[in-house]
Amino acid sequence: MFFYLGNMIRKYVPDITTIVNGRITQLVDDGELKGVKIILPKVVFSELEYRAEQGKDSGFSGMAELEKLKEFSDDGLIEFSFGGEEPNFISEMTSSEIQAMVRDLAKEREAILVTSDEVLSSSSKIDGLEVRYLTPIHEEFEPKLLDFFESDAMSVHLKEGVRPMAKVGRPGNFNIKKVREDSLDSSEMREIAQELTELARRDPEGYIEVEMDGASMIQLGEFRIAIARPPFSDAMEITAVRPVADVDLDDYALSEKLKDRLDEQAEGVLVAGSPGAGKSTFAQALAEFYKKQDKVIKTMESPRDLQVDEEVTQYTALEGDMELTSDILLMVRPDYTIYDELRRGDDFEIFVDMRLAGVGMVGVVHSTKAIDAVQRLIGRVELGMIPMIVDTVIFVEEGRIGEVYALVPTVGVPQGMGSPDLARPMVEVQDFETGEPEYQIYSFGEQVVVMPVEENEVSSEGKEKAKEIEELIRDWTDANVDVEMISDQNAVVKANSEDVPRIIGRNGQTVDDLQNSLNVRLDIRETDEVISEPSSEDSSKKVFIPEIEDVGNNIILKFGSEYKGRHVKIFAGDSMLFKGSIGKNGEISLNKDTKIAEQLMNVYDQGIEITAEIE
Repeated sequence: MFFYLGNMIRKYVPDITTIVNGRITQLVDDGELKGVKIILPKVVFSELEYRAEQGKDSGFSGMAELEKLKEFSDDGLIEFSFGGEEPNFISEMTSSEIQAMVRDLAKEREAILVTSDEVLSSSSKIDGLEVRYLTPIHEEFEPKLLDFFESDAMSVHLKEGVRPMAKVGRPGNFNIKKVREDSLDSSEMREIAQELTELARRDPEGYIEVEMDGASMIQLGEFRIAIARPPFSDAMEITAVRPVADVDLDDYALSEKLKDRLDEQAEGVLVAGSPGAGKSTFAQALAEFYKKQDKVIKTMESPRDLQVDEEVTQYTALEGDMELTSDILLMVRPDYTIYDELRRGDDFEIFVDMRLAGVGMVGVVHSTKAIDAVQRLIGRVELGMIPMIVDTVIFVEEGRIGEVYALVPTVGVPQGMGSPDLARPMVEVQDFETGEPEYQIYSFGEQVVVMPVEENEVSSEGKEKAKEIEELIRDWTDANVDVEMISDQNAVVKANSEDVPRIIGRNGQTVDDLQNSLNVRLDIRETDEVISEPSSEDSSKKVFIPEIEDVGNNIILKFGSEYKGRHVKIFAGDSMLFKGSIGKNGEISLNKDTKIAEQLMNVYDQGIEITAEIE
């Protein structure tokens, strides 16, 4: 309680905190400071003026409070004046320098220093000053902003010169509704913004998350409020959003398989979806789910707007830097951290670092498709590391769960590439429930390719191709096979165990030649099914043992002039080496530098019999 000493008028020097949070004007209005002299430091006035020029709401709020003090002075309720030195360059002054000038003025005028800053209160007492510390209080009143919120409104959109509007309904099922017919003028917008700023500073559940030139972000209870001013925006605008659903994970009708994965396996989760789809609401439900599993949960948010249990500590950017926040969390070592939201490259890098450090991570990310969330990691982490960072992607749309993907490392031939030589490490993005691949992510040259895995329909030409493949394999290897075309360029060849080696050939040469000849990728599989014996040998074919000579740079296979122009297959034991035609001199000449000649001499030197089947 403030009071007089005899006939002496008490003098008070307020700092910037008691101006901005409205405590001084409140106590004058309540009569507790009636008849006193309030001396405002010129440095405080300059700081408020500078903030207002920068478009900061604390500056506008503070200047409005000074207008009230001037009105109180004009009405004779208080004496109001300025004192102290005029600062030269307020933009270059630190908060400590401003506080020192406030203390100096209070000491010079033998006044009581009034502050809501605990540090300034303590330092001033140490300096021998009389101090009145005013704890920020919460006034029980509803800001005018709430007049625009209907019971089922998701968000309210206010703009100078425009009729106020609200988004009414639920994610995926809403409409835009005009709240009133009259448009908002500049004075009404300033009044709403000032009221919100003051309340955020007084209310224990309120805080100003961001205050920059022309823009502020306020969290007030469940409301997330963005305020924009010119020149950042073309006119003053206030957007307020609130959660419209308090849901549990059971409300999403998740399969038991997915619940088990979230409980026992998933440690790198991306919750993806478009704006307003319900991503943050699902992340809240997931945090509650983990908490019930006796896990230690923290959040990283800017602004802090997740509605989570009090046991879950919510962190924001430490000194404006989420990397500093992550450093603290790595020492705290939570079981899971909810990162809301991943926007910039730095956010993804921090997410990756924390995940690689062993912290379970749930990242909330904007994307129009589930696969887009995965693509945000490409280029920020090595391809093979992606499944270690993110193993599960949950896509939320219209407040419900859409696609759920599991990321699995694998090695294989990308779809559409025929040759087994093109096999490479890949990340397979699978439908979580069915295990069927939806996308393949792999390196192609210096590029990383994200390719959808499509169900290939086999054309009539492809079905005819199966017969051609069967006939050619029988022709080359005397093996009976069953061929199933899975696309026009891919076939599964089933053969008995004793026939598989002949079809594959030495070092895979036969199957390579078959694939090159047919322009089809062949997947050779051993089967226990009974496949009929190879057809009896065609009487028009003759088995011949050619004479082999090493002549200069060539290997000569001699057949005799009577076989000139005939087609021939050359075998090493049961494996076919190559097909060719006998020249007009009854010979086949192979250059020693060719792969075929090298293979021929290798098997010949090993004592394996070289035979020919002449057609």
